Amino acid sequence: MADIILELKDANIYQGNSLILEGVNISVNKGEFVYLVGKTGSGKSSLLKTLYGDLKLKEGEGMVAGHKLKDMNWKKIPFLRRNLGIVFQDFQLLTDRTVHDNLKFVLRATGWKDEKLIEEKIQDVLDKVGLKTKGFKFPFELSGGEQQRVDVARAMLNSPKLILADEPTGNLDPETSDEIMQLLFQISKGYGTAIVMATHDYRVIRKFPARTIRTERGKVIDNAAISL
Repeated sequence: MADIILELKDANIYQGNSLILEGVNISVNKGEFVYLVGKTGSGKSSLLKTLYGDLKLKEGEGMVAGHKLKDMNWKKIPFLRRNLGIVFQDFQLLTDRTVHDNLKFVLRATGWKDEKLIEEKIQDVLDKVGLKTKGFKFPFELSGGEQQRVDVARAMLNSPKLILADEPTGNLDPETSDEIMQLLFQISKGYGTAIVMATHDYRVIRKFPARTIRTERGKVIDNAAISL
Protein backbone atom coordinates (compact mmCIF):
# COMPACT_ATOMS: atom_id res chain seq x y z
CA MET A 1 0.00 0.00 0.00
CA ALA A 2 2.81 2.39 0.82
CA ASP A 3 3.80 2.58 -2.83
CA ILE A 4 0.44 3.95 -4.05
CA ILE A 5 0.89 7.69 -4.67
CA LEU A 6 -2.49 8.46 -6.22
CA GLU A 7 -5.79 6.64 -5.83
CA LEU A 8 -9.38 7.41 -6.76
CA LYS A 9 -12.21 5.05 -5.76
CA ASP A 10 -15.72 5.46 -7.20
CA ALA A 11 -14.95 9.15 -7.63
CA ASN A 12 -17.35 11.48 -9.42
CA ILE A 13 -15.61 14.54 -10.88
CA TYR A 14 -17.66 17.74 -11.01
CA GLN A 15 -17.08 21.14 -12.58
CA GLY A 16 -19.45 23.32 -10.60
CA ASN A 17 -22.72 21.34 -10.57
CA SER A 18 -21.98 19.47 -13.81
CA LEU A 19 -20.92 15.84 -13.52
CA ILE A 20 -17.91 15.48 -15.84
CA LEU A 21 -16.56 11.98 -15.02
CA GLU A 22 -18.44 9.24 -13.22
CA GLY A 23 -17.21 6.26 -11.19
CA VAL A 24 -13.47 6.89 -11.58
CA ASN A 25 -11.24 4.10 -10.23
CA ILE A 26 -7.51 4.54 -10.80
CA SER A 27 -4.29 4.15 -8.84
CA VAL A 28 -0.74 5.19 -9.67
CA ASN A 29 2.32 3.78 -7.91
CA LYS A 30 5.60 5.35 -6.92
CA GLY A 31 7.83 5.97 -9.96
CA GLU A 32 5.11 5.04 -12.45
CA PHE A 33 4.64 7.00 -15.69
CA VAL A 34 1.04 7.26 -16.93
CA TYR A 35 -0.44 9.06 -19.93
CA LEU A 36 -3.86 10.71 -19.68
CA VAL A 37 -5.52 11.03 -23.08
CA GLY A 38 -8.95 11.98 -24.40
CA LYS A 39 -10.67 14.42 -26.69
CA THR A 40 -10.85 18.12 -25.79
CA GLY A 41 -13.73 18.56 -23.36
CA SER A 42 -13.73 14.90 -22.26
CA GLY A 43 -12.63 15.69 -18.70
CA LYS A 44 -8.81 15.47 -18.67
CA SER A 45 -8.34 18.95 -17.23
CA SER A 46 -11.14 18.48 -14.67
CA LEU A 47 -9.48 15.26 -13.50
CA LEU A 48 -6.07 16.97 -13.14
CA LYS A 49 -7.63 19.96 -11.33
CA THR A 50 -9.29 17.59 -8.88
CA LEU A 51 -5.94 15.91 -8.21
CA TYR A 52 -4.21 19.19 -7.33
CA GLY A 53 -7.11 20.63 -5.34
CA ASP A 54 -8.48 23.18 -7.80
CA LEU A 55 -11.78 21.28 -7.98
CA LYS A 56 -13.36 19.76 -4.88
CA LEU A 57 -13.92 16.01 -4.80
CA LYS A 58 -17.55 15.78 -3.71
CA GLU A 59 -18.31 12.08 -4.17
CA GLY A 60 -16.15 8.99 -3.82
CA GLU A 61 -12.69 8.65 -2.28
CA GLY A 62 -9.41 10.21 -3.39
CA MET A 63 -5.88 10.20 -2.03
CA VAL A 64 -2.92 12.06 -3.52
CA ALA A 65 0.55 11.86 -1.94
CA GLY A 66 -0.95 10.96 1.44
CA HIS A 67 -3.61 13.70 1.39
CA LYS A 68 -7.33 12.92 1.32
CA LEU A 69 -8.98 14.97 -1.43
CA LYS A 70 -12.32 15.06 0.41
CA ASP A 71 -10.62 16.92 3.27
CA MET A 72 -9.19 19.63 0.99
CA ASN A 73 -9.90 23.26 1.81
CA TRP A 74 -7.99 26.48 1.16
CA LYS A 75 -5.88 25.95 4.30
CA LYS A 76 -4.84 22.40 3.36
CA ILE A 77 -4.26 22.86 -0.39
CA PRO A 78 -0.75 24.39 0.07
CA PHE A 79 0.33 21.25 2.00
CA LEU A 80 -1.00 19.01 -0.78
CA ARG A 81 0.82 21.04 -3.42
CA ARG A 82 4.13 20.81 -1.59
CA ASN A 83 4.02 17.08 -2.38
CA LEU A 84 3.07 17.73 -6.00
CA GLY A 85 4.84 19.19 -8.98
CA ILE A 86 2.77 20.74 -11.75
CA VAL A 87 4.13 21.26 -15.27
CA PHE A 88 2.11 23.48 -17.60
CA GLN A 89 1.97 23.67 -21.38
CA ASP A 90 2.60 27.43 -21.40
CA PHE A 91 5.42 27.41 -18.80
CA GLN A 92 3.86 30.16 -16.60
CA LEU A 93 7.29 31.54 -15.68
CA LEU A 94 7.60 35.02 -14.16
CA THR A 95 8.99 37.07 -17.06
CA ASP A 96 10.52 39.83 -14.92
CA ARG A 97 12.82 37.45 -13.00
CA THR A 98 15.76 35.28 -13.88
CA VAL A 99 15.49 31.50 -13.92
CA HIS A 100 17.20 31.43 -10.52
CA ASP A 101 14.76 33.95 -9.07
CA ASN A 102 11.74 32.13 -10.52
CA LEU A 103 12.82 29.05 -8.58
CA LYS A 104 13.66 31.03 -5.45
CA PHE A 105 10.19 32.63 -5.52
CA VAL A 106 8.53 29.17 -5.39
CA LEU A 107 10.77 27.95 -2.55
CA ARG A 108 10.04 31.07 -0.49
CA ALA A 109 6.31 30.71 -1.21
CA THR A 110 6.39 27.12 0.06
CA GLY A 111 8.09 28.01 3.32
CA TRP A 112 11.85 27.72 2.69
CA LYS A 113 13.84 30.23 4.74
CA ASP A 114 17.48 29.09 4.92
CA GLU A 115 19.37 30.90 2.13
CA LYS A 116 22.08 28.26 1.90
CA LEU A 117 19.55 25.44 1.51
CA ILE A 118 17.60 27.49 -1.04
CA GLU A 119 20.73 27.99 -3.16
CA GLU A 120 21.67 24.32 -2.90
CA LYS A 121 18.19 23.22 -3.98
CA ILE A 122 18.12 25.62 -6.95
CA GLN A 123 21.50 24.37 -8.18
CA ASP A 124 20.37 20.77 -7.64
CA VAL A 125 17.21 21.03 -9.77
CA LEU A 126 18.91 23.07 -12.51
CA ASP A 127 21.60 20.40 -12.69
CA LYS A 128 18.96 17.65 -12.95
CA VAL A 129 17.31 19.33 -15.95
CA GLY A 130 20.60 20.23 -17.66
CA LEU A 131 20.44 24.00 -17.09
CA LYS A 132 23.14 24.52 -14.48
CA THR A 133 24.70 27.42 -16.42
CA LYS A 134 21.41 29.18 -17.25
CA GLY A 135 20.24 30.40 -13.85
CA PHE A 136 21.15 34.04 -14.58
CA LYS A 137 19.08 34.20 -17.78
CA PHE A 138 15.56 35.58 -18.12
CA PRO A 139 12.81 33.38 -19.60
CA PHE A 140 12.73 35.38 -22.88
CA GLU A 141 16.42 34.58 -23.40
CA LEU A 142 15.70 30.83 -23.43
CA SER A 143 14.36 28.54 -26.14
CA GLY A 144 10.93 26.91 -25.71
CA GLY A 145 12.57 23.65 -24.70
CA GLU A 146 14.76 25.38 -22.12
CA GLN A 147 11.73 27.19 -20.67
CA GLN A 148 9.93 23.87 -20.35
CA ARG A 149 13.00 22.45 -18.56
CA VAL A 150 12.78 25.35 -16.10
CA ASP A 151 9.11 24.47 -15.59
CA VAL A 152 10.12 20.85 -14.86
CA ALA A 153 12.86 22.08 -12.49
CA ARG A 154 10.28 24.21 -10.68
CA ALA A 155 7.99 21.18 -10.34
CA MET A 156 10.87 19.24 -8.70
CA LEU A 157 11.77 21.86 -6.09
CA ASN A 158 9.99 20.22 -3.17
CA SER A 159 11.03 16.66 -4.18
CA PRO A 160 7.44 15.76 -5.06
CA LYS A 161 6.04 12.24 -4.94
CA LEU A 162 3.91 13.05 -7.99
CA ILE A 163 4.25 15.36 -11.00
CA LEU A 164 1.13 16.30 -12.96
CA ALA A 165 2.09 17.44 -16.45
CA ASP A 166 -0.57 19.13 -18.59
CA GLU A 167 0.40 18.94 -22.29
CA PRO A 168 4.11 19.60 -21.52
CA THR A 169 5.13 19.03 -25.16
CA GLY A 170 2.15 20.85 -26.65
CA ASN A 171 4.08 23.91 -27.82
CA LEU A 172 7.34 22.18 -28.73
CA ASP A 173 8.80 20.81 -31.96
CA PRO A 174 9.30 17.00 -32.18
CA GLU A 175 13.03 17.04 -31.33
CA THR A 176 12.53 19.25 -28.28
CA SER A 177 9.48 17.19 -27.26
CA ASP A 178 11.65 14.07 -27.25
CA GLU A 179 14.20 15.78 -25.00
CA ILE A 180 11.47 16.73 -22.51
CA MET A 181 10.04 13.20 -22.60
CA GLN A 182 13.48 11.69 -21.94
CA LEU A 183 13.85 14.08 -19.01
CA LEU A 184 10.44 13.15 -17.55
CA PHE A 185 11.09 9.40 -17.88
CA GLN A 186 14.51 9.89 -16.29
CA ILE A 187 12.85 11.68 -13.34
CA SER A 188 10.24 8.95 -12.86
CA LYS A 189 12.79 6.12 -13.04
CA GLY A 190 15.73 7.84 -11.35
CA TYR A 191 13.93 9.54 -8.46
CA GLY A 192 10.85 7.35 -8.03
CA THR A 193 8.55 10.25 -8.86
CA ALA A 194 5.17 9.21 -10.26
CA ILE A 195 4.19 11.22 -13.35
CA VAL A 196 0.73 11.64 -14.85
CA MET A 197 0.94 13.41 -18.21
CA ALA A 198 -2.06 14.69 -20.14
CA THR A 199 -1.32 14.79 -23.87
CA HIS A 200 -2.80 14.88 -27.37
CA ASP A 201 0.58 13.98 -28.86
CA TYR A 202 0.26 10.38 -30.07
CA ARG A 203 3.68 10.56 -31.71
CA VAL A 204 5.16 10.91 -28.22
CA ILE A 205 3.10 7.97 -26.87
CA ARG A 206 4.26 5.82 -29.78
CA LYS A 207 7.91 6.71 -29.17
CA PHE A 208 7.78 6.55 -25.34
CA PRO A 209 5.15 3.89 -24.55
CA ALA A 210 3.62 3.69 -21.05
CA ARG A 211 0.34 2.85 -19.37
CA THR A 212 -2.45 4.97 -20.78
CA ILE A 213 -5.69 6.20 -19.18
CA ARG A 214 -8.41 7.65 -21.41
CA THR A 215 -11.34 9.96 -20.62
CA GLU A 216 -14.30 9.18 -22.85
CA ARG A 217 -18.07 9.77 -22.64
CA GLY A 218 -17.98 10.63 -18.95
CA LYS A 219 -15.87 7.62 -17.95
CA VAL A 220 -12.19 6.89 -17.33
CA ILE A 221 -10.80 3.81 -19.08
CA ASP A 222 -7.62 2.41 -17.52
CA ASN A 223 -4.97 0.63 -19.62
CA ALA A 224 -6.70 2.06 -22.67
CA ALA A 225 -5.71 0.73 -26.07
CA ILE A 226 -4.51 3.53 -28.30
CA SER A 227 -4.85 3.30 -32.07
CA LEU A 228 -1.50 4.77 -33.11
